Amino acid sequence: MYSADAAERYVRAVVSEIEKWRMVDPPEAVDTIYFGGGTPSLLSPGQLETLLNALYKRFTVAANAEVTTEINPGSVTPETLVAFRGLGVNRASFGAQTFDDNELARLGRSHSVEDTRRTFNYLRGAGFRNVSFDLIAGLPGQTMAGWRRNLDESFELGPEHLSFYLLEVHQGTPLANHIKIGLQSRPDEDLAAEMYEVMLDRAVTAGYEHYEISNLCLPGLQSRHNMKYWTAAPYYGFGCSAHSYDGKFRRWANEREVVKYMEMVEQGRTVIVTETQLSESDRQAEAVFLGLRMMDGFSFEEYQQLFGSDLRAKHADDLMRFREAGLIECSNDLLRLTRAGALLSNEVFAAFV
Repeated sequence: MYSADAAERYVRAVVSEIEKWRMVDPPEAVDTIYFGGGTPSLLSPGQLETLLNALYKRFTVAANAEVTTEINPGSVTPETLVAFRGLGVNRASFGAQTFDDNELARLGRSHSVEDTRRTFNYLRGAGFRNVSFDLIAGLPGQTMAGWRRNLDESFELGPEHLSFYLLEVHQGTPLANHIKIGLQSRPDEDLAAEMYEVMLDRAVTAGYEHYEISNLCLPGLQSRHNMKYWTAAPYYGFGCSAHSYDGKFRRWANEREVVKYMEMVEQGRTVIVTETQLSESDRQAEAVFLGLRMMDGFSFEEYQQLFGSDLRAKHADDLMRFREAGLIECSNDLLRLTRAGALLSNEVFAAFV
């Protein structure tokens, strides 16, 4: 449950963490800032300004930085969005997920379809010209006709960026329990795959580029921040459960529990609770499966330069098997997934881990 006092305390803790941040090789300039996780749209403009001021004071931020905030549909007012835009936030991402109120209810979401439409219109009215939202395919009981209506609504609104996901049912979630006891049907994987194909066809016709397995954008409007994850660039996270990567060998993550995180900051203790040193084989595997997420493909030569190893020779049998199955294409120096390969990407990735 939201508490104004707790929000103020949390903002103070994050500012303190930013101020105390130290790195041996700090970045020359920060070109993306992303407010995500939880519901950052519940921040007041004053709280968001406090966080941005701390970042601008601690880091050199590029003049053309992409500054994104996640938004829950129905959680913001037009006035708040105008204030956010005035503070330099220039991109918004929110979880539409489906344009069917019954499906939203089955997912346990608190917003309605009308909340999504209204929030999108508020964003446009506030001057946001780079908006992303996501859709989920393969929901229990979802039909192809319903999916096509989702696409109709999406492309009629015309966001600059779309993320789409095939529903995954995780053990222990309410959805998994409902399926187990028969309250909801199990997702149809074949239908979900067909929905993926229909989505791509519609998007390409509408002028979108399929630049990453689960992401589409209008030309030049890729998520610059998320590209850092897929290209193994360094990124630094602040706040509860934030993750970081130095771009080389080290990954770390902060305390997940909010109250404990705030207490650790206030007591002057480190909030880092997990740390991983990547081995050379870890880095090689990550380079391949992250690189293959990009639909432009992965460079054999770049792999050779990074690791002094020939990927084609090292995985000759796997590459032949996947090529014969129609899951990958090898063209000159590039290895890329086909559409079929994108649907079965986890099977392809597993061969390189």
